[in-house]
Amino acid sequence: MAREDSSPTLKALGERLFATRKLTLDLATPLSDADATIQPFPDASPAKWHLAHTTWFFETFVLRDHVLGYSPFDERYAFLFNSYYEAEGPRHARPRRGMLSRPSLDDIRAYRAHVDESLERALPHLSNEALDLIELGINHEQQHEELFLTDILATLAENPLEPAYGELPPSACFAVEPLSWHRGRQGVVEIGAPDSGFAFDCERPRHSVFLAPHEIAGRRVTNKEWREFMGDGGYRTSTLWLSEGWDWVQRESVTAPLYWQGSDENNGYKHYTLAGLRDLPLDAPVCHISWYEASAFAEWKGMRLPTEFEWEAANAKFAWGSRWEWTGSAYLPYPGFRKPAGAVGEYNGKFMINQMVLRGASVATPEGHSRPTYRNFFHPHLRWQFTGLRLCR
Repeated sequence: MAREDSSPTLKALGERLFATRKLTLDLATPLSDADATIQPFPDASPAKWHLAHTTWFFETFVLRDHVLGYSPFDERYAFLFNSYYEAEGPRHARPRRGMLSRPSLDDIRAYRAHVDESLERALPHLSNEALDLIELGINHEQQHEELFLTDILATLAENPLEPAYGELPPSACFAVEPLSWHRGRQGVVEIGAPDSGFAFDCERPRHSVFLAPHEIAGRRVTNKEWREFMGDGGYRTSTLWLSEGWDWVQRESVTAPLYWQGSDENNGYKHYTLAGLRDLPLDAPVCHISWYEASAFAEWKGMRLPTEFEWEAANAKFAWGSRWEWTGSAYLPYPGFRKPAGAVGEYNGKFMINQMVLRGASVATPEGHSRPTYRNFFHPHLRWQFTGLRLCR
């Protein structure tokens, strides 16, 4: 059953769709074709690939499956720009996305324009099922907008010239209050997204969780506090680290958060940012740390990371949003979780192993894309995202 074109809900959905599509394109404005092609490591994708993959998502799951007579822009793109959907067949190897010098950045822009025009024509006639996929596609693209920025930062960080992605404002001034503690909720609490409104499948179903007595910090750990950890031998003290984390520190020769440069003996630290190399703001929340590092810092302080449930239950008591916050929770299905049917059922469920949950949002998260029930997840060694931590005791 199709909705009427005059529906305010449909009009709002269309506006959000094309605003999201435009933002992704705008993010690529500062980039050359070479910038957009490079892949710094397998977990980070080229900017050009993000532009194309988000377009493939709409072309495949909306236009191909719900618009009679639609012809793909280029049938070869399905192989190039499928990410991990086994139901959609074979695909180009993830670690080799940076080898795709063709299609060019201009070719990808043309692909996006073709799909956007097709979506605009089809939108008034789509079924409710297809419109639900549009909503999912918008949120999927917003995820990739954040990945676009984190991945281009990782890409440009590989260049000894230390180029800036763009002219960004100076680092914000942070007025850091003394560390305070909020008494967390205890007993049985309800966790997860409500049935109405958009949420990813992994945020549901809403369910009851028991919380033991605890206190959660009113702010995140700062760069100044992290330097104290480093100065006290934090990266050299094996007893602070879990076994896998200590192996990672030694194997990778980790001595500071990602993108930090310098030392206490050499006029302090700087850090590489999307605006280029800048002085490290000591009062800012620490950023670009792995779960292993967050866990070791908490151990050094004689504390721990909050569980994702403690974080969600207390989120209204503190400010959050500029850093994804590592939690002590493994990424696992909620009781009663069921994967949706079809290829979109591969979106979240199959990744529920060997990853840790982060809560909140970051400086790179698109406006309107965060919510208290949002469950981000990464492997514990990864730190190219804008990740930080909040303590719990």
